[in-house]
Amino acid sequence: MTTGAAFFDLDRTLLAGASGEVFASAMREAGIGGGPFPGEKTLFALFNRIGETLPSMLLARQAVGMAKGHSQAATRAAAAKVAPQLAAMVQPLAAPLFAEHRAAGRKVVLATTTPHDLVQPLAELLGMDDVVATRHRVHDDGIYDGSLDGPFVWSGGKLAAVRSWAEAHGVDLTESYAYSDSVFDTPLLAAVGHPFVVNPDPRMAVMAAARRWPVIDLARGGSGVARIPVVNLEIQRLALSCVHPVLFPYAKFRIEGLENLPTEGPAIIVGNHRSYFDPVAIAMAIARTNRTVRFLGKKEVFDAPVVGPIAAAMGGIRVDRGTGDEGPLAAAAEALAAGDLVALMPQGTIPRGRAFYDPVLKGRWGAARLAAMTKAPVIPIGLWGTEQVWPRSARLPALLNVWNPPTITVTIGEPVSLVYRRAETDTKRIMKAIMALLPPEASERREPTAAEIARALPAGVADVDASAEHEATRRPGTN
Repeated sequence: MTTGAAFFDLDRTLLAGASGEVFASAMREAGIGGGPFPGEKTLFALFNRIGETLPSMLLARQAVGMAKGHSQAATRAAAAKVAPQLAAMVQPLAAPLFAEHRAAGRKVVLATTTPHDLVQPLAELLGMDDVVATRHRVHDDGIYDGSLDGPFVWSGGKLAAVRSWAEAHGVDLTESYAYSDSVFDTPLLAAVGHPFVVNPDPRMAVMAAARRWPVIDLARGGSGVARIPVVNLEIQRLALSCVHPVLFPYAKFRIEGLENLPTEGPAIIVGNHRSYFDPVAIAMAIARTNRTVRFLGKKEVFDAPVVGPIAAAMGGIRVDRGTGDEGPLAAAAEALAAGDLVALMPQGTIPRGRAFYDPVLKGRWGAARLAAMTKAPVIPIGLWGTEQVWPRSARLPALLNVWNPPTITVTIGEPVSLVYRRAETDTKRIMKAIMALLPPEASERREPTAAEIARALPAGVADVDASAEHEATRRPGTN
């Protein structure tokens, strides 16, 4: 009967870090190989921090020739000596995951570029069922001859090796699981029915977001269940560090109330929605706190080419409005439980046409429900002027308006006082707090001109009456 298997990468997946430095030290103690090569420590540190790189894999490929003339038995003995040291580096939630797969009748297999003779003792110590790894050819006298015995088990070569193993053992890859941190393992993850990304390197984080592959953390306590793909927070910090006014010459920013943004701990950031440029304005404020943030956004953003994968990789939480799906709310609650900031626009989308000029903001209930679930403080933000940079009717922002750029006001208020009894009531409190942060003209009720109404309609939409009907049926919302 054909069954599945579970394939685990080694470095930065099963192990909290990389094994290279441990193996290099063990080999030298055993008299195998020469002294450290120039830049060795730097390369190991880089690997530990960002994962596999082409130079590191080139070096690993050259190690096959460097093994020439050395004893296989001595190599295995040195590897066995450090196996307990490596076992101590195994992620805490790996053992329960092994047990789960075994209970389901799946073999647990180590699939790694690291030479088979080095990792076999560790796999045996961990009780794994088999190893798929790079093999070095050995003379009859037990000495390496400096060539490969089979493929170099990396990237496409790893997939080829796993496929060969699966065919030999009657394993169906479509019923199998694979776990890796490295973008170079994309071929293997794409070939199995159940791919999981563990502690992803920055490139794999983007890939996971684009392909909607689940990300798990084998280092954290709790269930270790899959969560929405999120790029390594260091990448988001880098991106937020680039959110600087000098990079937006077509807009001026006036930010007030930064002291109301908590410097640590969870918080729900809520703002009014006037423009596609609103997330930039909010990010401009949050970037000054040296914190990262998870944005909730409608599914259309995530479905868009180029922008969608980037939005997901930056920690975005996809929301399918009107479906009743509780997943985004649960993901946001998880982020808050981890002490993160979560940002959303309770209005759900930019009001269309005449509704854009309504001084009374109407919101959906998601922010209030999230606050009731988590008791995280709700911080209101009033945005004004973003529509001058990127109106609803435009497909792109006004990038060329650098001589007379409009001023965008970002006003951050104190936490909203909520009662947590009725989401509808708390939503009204939230929207009232946001309205209080807007300039006086925002509260004036007036009849907009035809040009103003057209400017507040989506690009290509000219039916004002249909847009008004759309607004009436869409608001308010319960999800």
